This record gives sequence, C-alpha cells and structure tokens, in this order.
Amino acid sequence: QVQLVESGGGLVQAGGTLRLSCAASGRTFSSYTMAWFRQAPGEEREFVASIHWSSSAAYYADSVKGRFTISRDNAKTSVSLQMNSLKPEDTAVYYCAAGRGVEVRASARRYDYWGQGTQVTVSS
Repeated sequence: QVQLVESGGGLVQAGGTLRLSCAASGRTFSSYTMAWFRQAPGEEREFVASIHWSSSAAYYADSVKGRFTISRDNAKTSVSLQMNSLKPEDTAVYYCAAGRGVEVRASARRYDYWGQGTQVTVSS
C-alpha cells in the first residue's frame, strides 16, 4: 500500500510560481513511477508530468513543457512539481499518482494509487 498526500496548492496570479509536493508512505517508493495529473471543473482528468521509477526520466504534457519541472527524492519518498509562468488555464485540482513499474507515458488507469488532490487557482 502507498498513501499519497499533496500539498502546496493555492491562489497565484498569472505568471507566478507554485511548488507542489507529494509525500508518499511505503517502503517501495523507489519502485513506483510518480506522476501529476490535473482536473479542471467540467473537464476530464489530464496528464501533467511523470518521472520514471528507475531512470528518473521525466515526461511532460505539451501544455506544460518548459514551464513545469517534476522531481523526486527517493530518500524522502516525495515527488515535487515546480510550476513556473503559470497561466489561468493551469487552474485545476492537481493529483499525485503512483504506478508500480509503469512507463512514463502510461495512462491514468495504469496508476495504482492517488492522492486527494490540491487546488491550484491562477488568476488573470
């Protein structure tokens, strides 16, 4: 079992920055590819970024490439999402997810564990 708890969401103006963190429990954290997804009101959940369990290779949605950076700390069993140059369209609930051994391009259904989400609101 892996439990995920997100933090760091909030309200920020367009062009601002936020850093989301996800603390994971469990002794096999290093075996899990970690990802961030987001869901805006009335929209489906969409992929944001992922980081591979073994190589730490990162993969990003085109909409956030160059603005967001995902990183992980296996010693601290945590994953972060640094979000720069935020836009109003980034407004959503952001979810941390863990998938054992999955590849970075895996779809949401491949992820085994999910956090409760943290709200990010970007005002124009």
